[in-house]
Amino acid sequence: MAIRLPPLNSLRAFEASARHLNFRLAAEELGVTQGAVAQQVRKLEAHLGLHLFSRQSRALALTEPGRAYAANLRKAFDLIGASTATLRPEPTHLTISVTPTFATKWLIPRLAAFTATHPRIDLRILASERVADFQTDAVDIAIRNGRPPFGPGLKATLLFEQDTIAVASPAVAARLHKAADDLTLLHDSHDLWPQFLDLALPGPAPAARRNLRFNQTALAIDAALAGQGLALADRFLVADRIAEGRLIQVFAACLRTGVDFYVIHPRKPRRGSAVDTVRDWLVSQTQA
Repeated sequence: MAIRLPPLNSLRAFEASARHLNFRLAAEELGVTQGAVAQQVRKLEAHLGLHLFSRQSRALALTEPGRAYAANLRKAFDLIGASTATLRPEPTHLTISVTPTFATKWLIPRLAAFTATHPRIDLRILASERVADFQTDAVDIAIRNGRPPFGPGLKATLLFEQDTIAVASPAVAARLHKAADDLTLLHDSHDLWPQFLDLALPGPAPAARRNLRFNQTALAIDAALAGQGLALADRFLVADRIAEGRLIQVFAACLRTGVDFYVIHPRKPRRGSAVDTVRDWLVSQTQA
């Protein structure tokens, strides 16, 4: 015959009281009143037909049966918790290192789609111009522009070919067609304007009326959106803004230096399946 188990609430109240040897602390842990805990313990003792605590004037003390019962209950609750955890595993935490421009202009707008599809992977975005170290920085994946090979222990997957174009707001683009020498160039740390103008404009390039310099491409793109001049950016970083009509490609030329964007990770990553999932998702977004 099946053994009739005591009520679960009574077992929880007793186990918490046995750990704290205090009904008040047990009540705070369980989120109930001290009286409710004491009542549940009395109900359990009545069910078992023995005393689990010896009540003293200012403290609780376990009886011998109570001490043995509390130890076994603790093991049982630990087993239930462990079994439940296997059904609902903790999310996998994965750190991805990107440049600030890549993060703000491409990755962050797409993160909602990733988390909706992969709720068990928690991404930590580490945005920095500094090249991350997979060991000391605890980075799992990095996205950087460069030329392979990147290292014998690293695997690189092409994400985007560099395709640098000049963009401006519609208002600035309209003024440019009327006065080709009315150029306000928005520079970033890559300083590609001299190469680009040699490619885009045959003959001597008109002198820029004004130059604005930024340390990040994202800032130059934002300045172009605000109508402050012409910016150079990789096509994939501004494709959404071009599709929306907020930016216009002002020259047909595009500059390719062979320094492309890659997803890089160790060949033997610490979180293998999660790294594969994130890498494949990134590549799928470029194809979309």
